[in-house]
Amino acid sequence: MSSKTTAARKHVEKIRRTKFSIGGKSNPLTEDLHQAVKNLSAELYAKDVHFLMELIQNAEDNEYLKKVEPTLEFVITSKDITNTGAPATLLVFNNEKGFLANNIESICSVGRSTKKGLRKLGYIGEKGIGFKSVFLITSQPHIFSNGYHIKFNEKPCQQSNNLGYIVPQWVDNDIPMLSAIETIYGSPTPLPTTTLVLPLKPEKVKPVKDQLSSIHPEVLLFLSKIRRLSVREVNEHPNLNAVTAISISTHGIYSYLPTETVTNFPFVIQADFLLASSRENILWDNKWNQGILDCVDVAFVNAFNSLVKSVENAPVSSLPNMFRFLPVNPSCYSKLNNVRDAIKARIRNEAIIPCESYGSQKKVLFCKPNEAGRVKPAFWSILNKASKQGASFVNVSSHGTYPIASSFDKSEYNHILNFLDIKFVDNAWYAKCIRSSNLVTGVSEDVYIQLLVFIAENWDSFGSYYLNTDILYTPLIKYVGRDGNVALDTLEVVKKDKILAADSKNYIPWLLKWNTELGYCYKFLPKVTQEAIHSCGKKLMLEKWLKVVGSVDFVSVSRYASHLLESDSSSVYRNRQLAINYANFLHKSLQKKYLEEHEVIDLCRKMPIVDKYGKVVTKSGSQEVLVPAKGSKWVELIGSNPSIHHNYIELSEDYANGELVSFLGKYVGVSDVPYLSPPNGVIHTLSSPLGKKNTFLLLDWLHYITTHGIQIPEAFLSSVKNNSWLKTSLGNGGAPSESFMLEDASILKNGSMLVEIPLVDLKFYGEKLKNYKDELRMIGVRFENGEACEYIGDKLKKSSKFTKDNFISILKFVKYLRANYISPADFIKSIKGEKWVKTSQGFMTPNNSVLFSQEWSAASEISSIPIIDPNYYDFQLQSFKEELEPLGVGVKFSNQSYKVVLENLKSDQWRIQDNKIVQVVKNNKSLKTNLGHRLPSQCFLLNPESQLLQIFGSFPSLDEKFYGKSTVSMLTELRKIGVMVDFEDAMKEFTRVFKQHVSLSSIKKEHVLSFLQSYRKLKKLDVKFSVDFQNCICKEKWLMTRLGDYKSPNECILFGTEWGPISISPICPLPFIDDNYYGNMIHGYRVELKDLGVVTDFKDGGKFVAIGLSLPQEPNILTPAIVYGLLESIKKEKKTEILDKFREKLSGKKWLKTYFGYKCPHECLLFDSSRDSFLKRSDGPFIDEGFYGASIVVYRDELEFLGVIADDTSKECRACGGSKTRCITQPARFELWTSHRETRVLTTPTNDHLRIYNYLCEFKWQPVDEDDKKWIWIPKGVGTGEWVRPEDCVIRDNYKLFGERMHVLENFKYDSEILGFFGKTLNVKVYPSVEDCCKLWKTWEKSSGRRITHDECCAFWEFVVRNWYLKTENTFTNNLLKLPVFDPTSNRIVLVDKRDVLIADDLFLIDLFQTCSRPIFVWFPQSSLKSLTLTKLSDIYTKLGVRTLSESAQKSISDVNHAGFEPVNIIKKGLLKLILAFLANPNFKIEVGKRHEAVSRLLAIEALETSEKMTIWYRLSLPSGDVVEVESRRMVRWDKKQGKLFTQKVDRSSGHKNVMEYAFHFAEEIAEGVLWDHEELVSELSELIRSGYSVEFDESAIDFLMKMKNMKIFVEDHEYLSSVFSSSSKGNPQEISWAGPNVGQQVTPKPNKRRLENDISSSYELPSTKSQKRTNTVSVTPTTIVILD
Repeated sequence: MSSKTTAARKHVEKIRRTKFSIGGKSNPLTEDLHQAVKNLSAELYAKDVHFLMELIQNAEDNEYLKKVEPTLEFVITSKDITNTGAPATLLVFNNEKGFLANNIESICSVGRSTKKGLRKLGYIGEKGIGFKSVFLITSQPHIFSNGYHIKFNEKPCQQSNNLGYIVPQWVDNDIPMLSAIETIYGSPTPLPTTTLVLPLKPEKVKPVKDQLSSIHPEVLLFLSKIRRLSVREVNEHPNLNAVTAISISTHGIYSYLPTETVTNFPFVIQADFLLASSRENILWDNKWNQGILDCVDVAFVNAFNSLVKSVENAPVSSLPNMFRFLPVNPSCYSKLNNVRDAIKARIRNEAIIPCESYGSQKKVLFCKPNEAGRVKPAFWSILNKASKQGASFVNVSSHGTYPIASSFDKSEYNHILNFLDIKFVDNAWYAKCIRSSNLVTGVSEDVYIQLLVFIAENWDSFGSYYLNTDILYTPLIKYVGRDGNVALDTLEVVKKDKILAADSKNYIPWLLKWNTELGYCYKFLPKVTQEAIHSCGKKLMLEKWLKVVGSVDFVSVSRYASHLLESDSSSVYRNRQLAINYANFLHKSLQKKYLEEHEVIDLCRKMPIVDKYGKVVTKSGSQEVLVPAKGSKWVELIGSNPSIHHNYIELSEDYANGELVSFLGKYVGVSDVPYLSPPNGVIHTLSSPLGKKNTFLLLDWLHYITTHGIQIPEAFLSSVKNNSWLKTSLGNGGAPSESFMLEDASILKNGSMLVEIPLVDLKFYGEKLKNYKDELRMIGVRFENGEACEYIGDKLKKSSKFTKDNFISILKFVKYLRANYISPADFIKSIKGEKWVKTSQGFMTPNNSVLFSQEWSAASEISSIPIIDPNYYDFQLQSFKEELEPLGVGVKFSNQSYKVVLENLKSDQWRIQDNKIVQVVKNNKSLKTNLGHRLPSQCFLLNPESQLLQIFGSFPSLDEKFYGKSTVSMLTELRKIGVMVDFEDAMKEFTRVFKQHVSLSSIKKEHVLSFLQSYRKLKKLDVKFSVDFQNCICKEKWLMTRLGDYKSPNECILFGTEWGPISISPICPLPFIDDNYYGNMIHGYRVELKDLGVVTDFKDGGKFVAIGLSLPQEPNILTPAIVYGLLESIKKEKKTEILDKFREKLSGKKWLKTYFGYKCPHECLLFDSSRDSFLKRSDGPFIDEGFYGASIVVYRDELEFLGVIADDTSKECRACGGSKTRCITQPARFELWTSHRETRVLTTPTNDHLRIYNYLCEFKWQPVDEDDKKWIWIPKGVGTGEWVRPEDCVIRDNYKLFGERMHVLENFKYDSEILGFFGKTLNVKVYPSVEDCCKLWKTWEKSSGRRITHDECCAFWEFVVRNWYLKTENTFTNNLLKLPVFDPTSNRIVLVDKRDVLIADDLFLIDLFQTCSRPIFVWFPQSSLKSLTLTKLSDIYTKLGVRTLSESAQKSISDVNHAGFEPVNIIKKGLLKLILAFLANPNFKIEVGKRHEAVSRLLAIEALETSEKMTIWYRLSLPSGDVVEVESRRMVRWDKKQGKLFTQKVDRSSGHKNVMEYAFHFAEEIAEGVLWDHEELVSELSELIRSGYSVEFDESAIDFLMKMKNMKIFVEDHEYLSSVFSSSSKGNPQEISWAGPNVGQQVTPKPNKRRLENDISSSYELPSTKSQKRTNTVSVTPTTIVILD
């Protein structure tokens, strides 16, 4: 046994003896200590993996020899090394220095870690219980280290004095065990210093193997000591090995070792977190941990920036994949969500989004997320295709929003883009992009159509928004202009000037060709564009859009032809050649079958034609179109008389083309005689005989007219019929209407003695003429013998030749006709109507004459029959009976003879018994009445029951004076001949006549009174009235009313005493029977009128009031009496339907007088005196009792029924249809009160309103309808004010800002109870909201004359700062579009577009740009306020999108004139040493070679000096397009291309300012030149160089500065400097030429912002001592490391 082992054993025995009293007295605290250890180990470790983490943590915290590579190895074997019966053993090997005495004592204790308080030295464990966790997997852990061979027992035993876990036991006979361990370790080298042997519990073997397989390889990333970590399994049979390769972990939180915290972030957060005892999680509420979490966002953004921008000229397509590291998904931990929100907020202010430019620049353009926008995929496709086709774009990023890179703008990145709040560009962007490029003209037709499809598809979603863009005014639509060239039009212009396109691909060339022929009457889409549209897959949608939005009309050939004729101003109607071309267009289109025949017919109706004078005319409906005159038939027949031509259009000779004339003939009706419609005029060529050719042409024309159903104008027909153009037997020419064409003319010889007959000359015309009998008959030529006879009779009658001698000739002529079988009817007809027969009663017509014979003897006794006078005629008339009878002479006594008898009946022979005579009497007007002779069926016999017939005096009654009173006894005989003798007959006829008089409004006063008198008498006679009679007198309108019109009885009222008090006639004209017209006598027929349906009682008249009620426009004419009468009518009415009519007419009109004027019933209140402690009559629209009197309350029920709000809240209103509704309670009157107080001037408004509001509070009033109600009274001056809405009010305004936009109620002396009522009941806001704040700012933005004071600005932004949250950020950002800027010229604050203002963050640049002509710096308070710090306000400005001056100003240096420069030595060893020390900072990870390369740039330059001034320009490009440029002096400039450093000599006598300025310029140029590839470090290095400059880079001073800054250089840097300056010393040593004096004072560098953000010690005053860490962790105190995997 070695001395080390001996000493170790003694130490263990000492612990057992002194601490655990083994071998001595029992310790009473032993059992408690055992239980404490057991509970702690079981409760704190929820998973078996924690023992591994504890062992790894212990290994990290262990001490190692300098030349040893720290290693930790885990080996699991199935061998039972410890002979404890374990199924497997876990061995842990660690090559640390080994266990020391204090370590052994620590693991034999609870809570006594040797690492407590040593975190600042780099220890990551300090709990003191880590080793105890192994008892979760083993019952007897063994330790072999530095001579210690000990084990621990989980269970208490006698050897451990009944105490487990922490009592060490020495392992005896350990040689076999050590041998087995060496075998398993399997290395020829000695075992590591420390070995743990852990015999596993049976149930823990599998979990341990699983956990060994899942150890995270990332563990090594954050361990500063352990360089090697291995896990393996050793078994006799390799197939039994179950430990797999180490897995790749999920991302999470590391505190050097992984915790169980699942962040849900795609990156690892490593920092020196303080953990819970279980290592499962960090301590979320710990101040240290919170400080670390606060720095994660900065560390992440810095790392992310470096990742995205690390590779220069990297393709844009490679960048989007890097954005998967953003924490898009939220965490289940609120603290981590705060980190996520902070990252999101910070990343939104970083220019990190790759943008698309389509420019020539190769460098990727980055912008901030709030400056970026997405482009719809369809438009990306258009842009990409257009770019490949060489389309030119003005930078697409210059349209107000930067479009993100197309490779980034994909659906797979939606979750990332949504996280960054990158939305799609607005509609205006698309319009600007199209307008500023040649997307329309510079691309193929396919791409152009794709562009139109994109606009069309998005038009509906854009809706009216597109109207806010330039899209309507962007040239989009191609067309072929009237000059034949392709041009562009905007959608706005196209709406006014229509563009056409073919609706079928086949029509495109045809329509374009003819549009050219027709003088480019319309604009057309170009041929290629139309073809592309027809080939487009979305043709229908695109066509629909072009029609609706662009007014592009897709036309067929037919529709195009119609378009040409739509307007009278069309060039086709004005241009002769175009009109002819149009006819050709229709003709050719029909031939091509592009037009249907019915379409041509319709078009030709409107088609213009050119007449013989070259004038373009349109055929009207009545006009005919004639073929050209030359060679036409119509000229030969009718000539060219203008009086005829007014119905015709003669075609121009330009239509001479045969095919075209045929086309026009078929579809326009161009024609020639005989195929013309006849003119409506006289044909003068017919005034003289026509030749045979023209006669037949005329007859053919007539044939065409008749066979085609053409109406013949009267003038034309008269001209043909009555002109002498037809050759007859009487001479050269005769009128057709006076001509005859008979088959046999010889039969007229006997008639020729009376007249001459004109016959058509058939010898002249020939037999052909007989083919035109119909036409000749139509124009008057007569063909029948009867017509000839009639002609003779007419001529005879006109010549008045009815002499006694001619009488016998006529009879002989009739006898001749009969003998030759010719009907004499027409001849007889022409003469029988004349009185030319001499009779006993004088000259009579033949049919009123009688040839006496014995048959007439009886008749002659009772009648004066007109018998032909035989004495006058001296020849035997009896021989001509057969000829006289057809003439109508009564030869034989027949039934027809009775008429002659009755007409000449003698007066004393009235009584007739002969049935034949009776029949004749019935059929003739044979009865004498008071109205003359009438048919018996028209006559009435007067009797008492038929007195109705006397009312109108229009009924024919038998004349008693003529017939005597004996007619009453002849009822049977009178009935027999048809006289009406019954009452039913009288009623029926009276009803008919009564209706006639009603329809003519001719029933007079005497008619009415006579009827009522007759009605009364008939009622007494108890006659039965027919239904028709009753309906007639009850329903017909025959009673005159006071309204001046007739009404039926059931529509009338008979005025009575009950109607006297009801004075409602001004508003309800009642239909009283006009007793002024009828006189008082009408009231005597009250019973009869009531029986007929007239209302005679007041109780039945309510319906007339309800129906006739009409309230006047001016309610002041409604007297109290009228209102009382109206209410009384309602009160007495019982019928529901009539009550409903009252409510319908009265509830919606203003007619009730209140103290607030006239109101509708539902706007009125009925005052209750029991409420006068709260209310006054002047408080609301109470019904004016002073006007109506106190009796108005008697009608409470009626008023409530109409809607008046009464005080009795328990009373129920009468309701519609039997339902009932409860009255509105008293407090509900407030709605009425507020709605009627707006225009009222109050004498004491405050007291009135306070009293009302107190009343409402008392009754806990709630508004019934809150929509747009003005509930709150705002006093204005003395006695005046206005009602306002609750949403326009706020109770308090602590910022004194909102008074001009909202009503601040606490300013109006309302007490707290009423203010509380406003808030709770009326929902008035207690304080202004963020939306109110934004609206106020909008008001200021729009009001150009509004002057904003400094105090108002302070108050407003204080409000913004206090209310700025993640939820309100978007609201502020979207609404605050202008920001305050102080204008020193006007000494006032003005509001400027936030894109044109900057945060003044650089005093040097501020001084330069202060002289600008316009203010550009955003406003800040004059002094920092407690609640409005400059930092907070600056942060908000940044989030609102304001850029800083330093990042926006672009620097450009003018070329240097080398003349006048002299060489100067300026590089010194101290400068190089300082730079090397800065670059050696492990955090920067700049390798040795890179450091030396950076310094070598200084050594390579040539320094030159001049006394001349050098200038630099700073330029600001504002989004508005303005550019601001200023000039400044630059004392040092490094020209990197030429490798020269130009400096300006400083005049030391001019003071320290020049020296300081030189130092700043020198430090900045050197830092930028050295760190050109690490721009983020320039500012920090520049600070150091300025400090070094102040001591002239003296080496000792530089060494002191480096020590104070915790900086050093490494051996290789020393060697590099030595080599540089040793070589320099051989020649002329390099010296520094100082521009300024020797300043010995050390310049204190400014605190670096980046360091402060990453170094939490500045916030929590933590120790700044650095532990010795691995360079790859760059751990400077508690540093947050973000790993982007």
